Amino acid sequence: MKKIFTAKTVDEAKAQAAAEFNVEAEKISFTVLEEPKKTLFGMKGEAKVEAEYEKSKPEVAAEYIVTVMKSMGFENPEVEISEIEGGSLLEIKGEGVEGIIGRRGETLDALQYLASLAANRSDKTYYRIATDCCGFRAKRKVQLEELAKKMVAKSKRIGKTVALEPMNPYERRIIHAAVAEIENATSRSVGEEPYRKVLISSTERPERREGGYKGRNGRYNNGKGGRKGGRRREDFKARSLDISSSFEKDYKKPKPEDEMSNSGLYSKIEF
Repeated sequence: MKKIFTAKTVDEAKAQAAAEFNVEAEKISFTVLEEPKKTLFGMKGEAKVEAEYEKSKPEVAAEYIVTVMKSMGFENPEVEISEIEGGSLLEIKGEGVEGIIGRRGETLDALQYLASLAANRSDKTYYRIATDCCGFRAKRKVQLEELAKKMVAKSKRIGKTVALEPMNPYERRIIHAAVAEIENATSRSVGEEPYRKVLISSTERPERREGGYKGRNGRYNNGKGGRKGGRRREDFKARSLDISSSFEKDYKKPKPEDEMSNSGLYSKIEF
């Protein structure tokens, strides 16, 4: 954006430009077109300055967020910009702004997505835009880590793969990272966005109880692979080590990597 400002002095013209663009004068590129001339009777004429300023991507995103929130009825929302790895974090502040978070952060995620589109539409270089409000992201991270631990415990208890509800890539990464810290547990993602979800499995063998393994009818076999009111030992072993679920078997478009056996390596996790 370019604009010409005139004033009695060059400094005054630059100050006008800074106020117009609402940024520090150091961020504006100035070209002095005319300067007042000195005469015996003082200064004659005015200073004319061309000011050029291009908003940064975080500033574009912040302006977009404020505009949208005002249209939604929020009064005087503010956005504080800070640098993070690979981009910027836009912290939304103001009275009553917690209403923008939505159920489990869904509205905040949608606003983040739209703000990212607004910031990156000018060129092909992608710039990461992240949003937060009232410390929601940190609180949600703790909740997801606790959820991962509970689901691992459930998978180990029942000897089956446990499927979580669909999550966005950011939340799936938190789940995968938490599961990777737990011994004898693995996780992977299946499905297509926006219904992509995490599967959590245990790599432990089923517990051996006195007298054999417990069958569905509540009885135990003799520990020799025969049937005495329960499943054969080999059948139970095969079932317990099969980490596939009915969700995966019935899914119409499975990922190629999801057909591979789960090695439990975090490096092979598909987000």
